[in-house]
Amino acid sequence: MTEAAFNIHATAIVVGKTGLLFSGPSGWGKSMLAFTCMTEARRLGLFTALVADDQVLLSGEAGAVIAACPPSITGLMELRGTGIVHQEHIPRAAMHYGVFPGSATGETRVPPEGEMVSLAAGLSLPALRLLAGVSSPLAVLMAKVPDIGR
Repeated sequence: MTEAAFNIHATAIVVGKTGLLFSGPSGWGKSMLAFTCMTEARRLGLFTALVADDQVLLSGEAGAVIAACPPSITGLMELRGTGIVHQEHIPRAAMHYGVFPGSATGETRVPPEGEMVSLAAGLSLPALRLLAGVSSPLAVLMAKVPDIGR
C-alpha cells in the first residue's frame, strides 16, 4: 500500500540501483552535489538518473521510501549560478540513503555510525554526511558505502 506523498525540499538521484536523497538547508549545494555525483557516475560507466530536484514527493511503499517528481519539473535541475539544465530522468525510485551536510569541525566532525534521519511522516533513511564543495562527492560516498552504484 502506498502512503500519501509529502513534498520536501531536496534532490533525489539514482546511481546504479542506489537511491540518494540530498537534503539540507537552502544554499548547501544539494543540486550541485547531486549533479557532480551523476557526472562522476557516468564517467565510471554507471547508470545514473535524476528523480527530482528542488521538490521531491516522498511516500512509503512496502517499507521503502519512494521519491517521485512533480510533473512540472520532470528532468529539470537548477545549478545555482548556471541555470536550469536538462538531465536524464526516471519518474520515481526507492531511496536507500539520505545525504546530509557534514561538519568539518566540532562535536559532529565524525558522525555516529548507523545514524538514521527522519524525513516526513515516519519515513527515515540511513544518513550519510557530506561537506559542501567536496570535489568528488560520489567517491566520498562510495568510500563510506562501497555498494553505491551496484
